[in-house]
Amino acid sequence: MPSGSGRGRKAAPDAERRGSLRVSVRLDRDAAPAGPTVNGFVGTGFRVGDTVHPSGLKLAPDWARGWTAPRLEDLDEAALADLLAHEPPPEFLLLGTGPTMRRPPHAFAAAVEARGIGIEAMDSRAAARAWGVLRGEDRWIVAALLPLG
Repeated sequence: MPSGSGRGRKAAPDAERRGSLRVSVRLDRDAAPAGPTVNGFVGTGFRVGDTVHPSGLKLAPDWARGWTAPRLEDLDEAALADLLAHEPPPEFLLLGTGPTMRRPPHAFAAAVEARGIGIEAMDSRAAARAWGVLRGEDRWIVAALLPLG
């Protein structure tokens, strides 16, 4: 009788072979999201494909544009008119606030939210990474990334 339970049961055959069990794991890279993605940071800017945008970047599901971003304190609705007018309207604006997370001006946030568009603010590096993840989920969003320095 095997020791342990005292009930006379044998270990299951699979349990006896665990030491020689080989597990195969396959890791597949997710397909790149549709549209532009940020694939690096260079100095104060963002790399999209082979192009570096040193002064800021605007992203929509179907385009990326370099942008001479104003200071966060000076950000207004007019500065992002092309993003906010995108059709169909985006779920929300992903706002990269530069090297650190800061709150956007209250008047700006109120004007964007009055259009039925939410705002998610975070530092620009985090916003660039979040853009890729969210677009990989086919989320219909837009982004404005202030420079990193």
